[in-house]
Amino acid sequence: MQNPSAAGPAPRTRLARLGALIARHPRTWIVAWAVVAITCFAVAVGGVTGESLFERLHSGAPTVESESSRAQEVIAESQPALETLTMQVTGADLADAATVAAGTAATREVAQVPGVKSVRSPLLAPGGVTDPSVAPLLKGGTPTAGGFVTVVDFAPGLDKAAQDAAETQAEARLLGVATAMHAQGSVGSTSKVIEAITTTVERDLLRGEGIALPLTFVVMFFVFGGFVAAGMPIVGAVVSIGGALLSLFGFSHVVELDATVVNIVTLLGLGLSIDYGLLTVSRFREELAHREHDVPTRAEIAHAAERTVATAGRTVLFSGLTVAIALAGLLIFEASIMRAIGVAGVSVVLVAMVVAITLVPALCVVGAKRLSRKAVEKPSDVGLFSRLAVGVQRRPVAVILGVVVVLVTLALPTLSMKLTSSGTELLPKDAPQRVFFEQLDRDYPALSAPEVTVVARTADTAAVTAWSQQFRSRPGVEGLVVRPLGSGDQRVDIRVAGRPTSDEAQDLVTTIRATSAPFETLTTGQAAGQIDFLDSMSARAPYAVALVVLGTFVLLFLMTGSVVLPVKALLLNVISLGAALGVVVWIFQEGHLEGLLGFTSVGALESMVPFLVLAFGFGLSMDYEVFLLSRIVEFHRHGAGNDRAVSLGLQRTGRIITSAALLIVIVFGGFVAGDILIIKEMGVALVAAVVIDATLVRMLLVPATMTVLGRWNWWAPAPMRRLHDRFGITE
Repeated sequence: MQNPSAAGPAPRTRLARLGALIARHPRTWIVAWAVVAITCFAVAVGGVTGESLFERLHSGAPTVESESSRAQEVIAESQPALETLTMQVTGADLADAATVAAGTAATREVAQVPGVKSVRSPLLAPGGVTDPSVAPLLKGGTPTAGGFVTVVDFAPGLDKAAQDAAETQAEARLLGVATAMHAQGSVGSTSKVIEAITTTVERDLLRGEGIALPLTFVVMFFVFGGFVAAGMPIVGAVVSIGGALLSLFGFSHVVELDATVVNIVTLLGLGLSIDYGLLTVSRFREELAHREHDVPTRAEIAHAAERTVATAGRTVLFSGLTVAIALAGLLIFEASIMRAIGVAGVSVVLVAMVVAITLVPALCVVGAKRLSRKAVEKPSDVGLFSRLAVGVQRRPVAVILGVVVVLVTLALPTLSMKLTSSGTELLPKDAPQRVFFEQLDRDYPALSAPEVTVVARTADTAAVTAWSQQFRSRPGVEGLVVRPLGSGDQRVDIRVAGRPTSDEAQDLVTTIRATSAPFETLTTGQAAGQIDFLDSMSARAPYAVALVVLGTFVLLFLMTGSVVLPVKALLLNVISLGAALGVVVWIFQEGHLEGLLGFTSVGALESMVPFLVLAFGFGLSMDYEVFLLSRIVEFHRHGAGNDRAVSLGLQRTGRIITSAALLIVIVFGGFVAGDILIIKEMGVALVAAVVIDATLVRMLLVPATMTVLGRWNWWAPAPMRRLHDRFGITE
């Protein structure tokens, strides 16, 4: 069998010609990418255009066009939502006339702030704090508890600058009310929650990168045995992050971009760019090891670059396109946040791919002599991973059964998976805004939004009241109020015990929607929104799966010329992703490892997480599949038999795959240390997916199944073989 790395001049494919071009002008490529990176960071983070990415972020539950959204539109038309600012006061002596007088005077000053429409406070009631009409604004419904709330409504239509100025002045004067009454005050609002989430996301991003980049550099130093080689993938990763942030910044001008999208997409971009950089540098060093001179000549460096881009570049190309296809499946879904993640994810993958094929080889060429000072052994056909493959090949059926049992066991918790859409629960338990709203819901339940709202399209209040009474006895229902809407419609507000997306709330929504009424009804609320979101996702999921499966099959067929290997890869990925999802359910839904990971379980996963785990996890799993298959196919095409090609492929890629997996775990682990719950869930899920895939699947299940399949691994119908001969992508 001929050694692929020593097979003579590389075929002059497009990638080979690109490698030769990079070798001739490496510094031009480096300078060009430096300019691109600086521009990306300046625009996206520096705010040179007037607004940075983080200033354009939003937060909220994922929504789709549905019954719940139509109900919200009807309510908004009749009762336009106003921006509000709420203050909770504790420790006030409402029985002391002087204290109440001081507070009343200070509260009237709040109403004088430009942009304030009205102020609701028990201190301003005609009958004073004992007026029955202000009981909902008093803690416990009585002034003796010493607590009350003041709600400021801002005028509609204020521009951002005027709104910000009004909120700042109103907050200062509200806190002045508490001070005047010798009490304690705290202020909260929806905008403050969004600001808290955005600030936490930005802090988590910096913390995650601050943890991940130094640790990955240390690991790569030991992998490569030198600072120069270790730094090259890091440089590529930094450039890729800049590209990712710029793509997100651009997309934020098209749709409202959720704050968590930034970390999710950056997480993927950082991990992939380091993986691709590792593969590229490793292959360049391997090619450079075949030189004839102690100090590599320009011709030897150029040849190494050309071979690297032709081989590792091809692997990166297939891997990147495979991951991009997996993320493109998110574009099928209706929810704008899923499409945003899909578009941004595809963008960052393509940036990471191009950086690995152009910038990293250019860095290798410039640093080739430094790289060559560290002795690099010529790749051996025998080692730890080839011996592992041979061991697996002796008992392939037993290995398959054992690994499948482990993976199925890990996947079992998914059978009891529950989903939710959190609000302030996304923040850490001790975050001021989360504490504020949890206390508000506890002490002033009348002010909290009802868990379920029904819009009845009729002016007949009596008919709506009579129809709605049947729901009072439903499990968990604590109160029901019928109120008219300005449009002539009616609204039924129903309070349900527990979380807004509790099982009781969701069951009530389902019951209401299944109950006939002599008028049109539209049900909304957080539980209804979640049901509609999941229904929409489930309806579109088959199309997304079809796109991903078909696209992945085509790419792997073009790479391997086989129809069996793509099917095998798809099936193994499904099993491993089920196991990873089971691990996440066991940890976050069932509440294991709360102290270690620093979270408080809400008894469910965030509703987007399973879909994102399947998309991102599938892409990462196929990433390692492409790494391994590319070398197996390479050896098989150069004359190795099936089992020999598998053992050689595992030997040549085993170290890279395990190193890449370790680096990915470090990257994702850095983000697990953050405070936003959904990012923790995504980080743990992807760590689990990578660990399971890089160990049980790539090291054991792939060689075992390929051994059992034997020559069938390479089978394709004659028409498809001819198709591959014409359109297949080889070195």
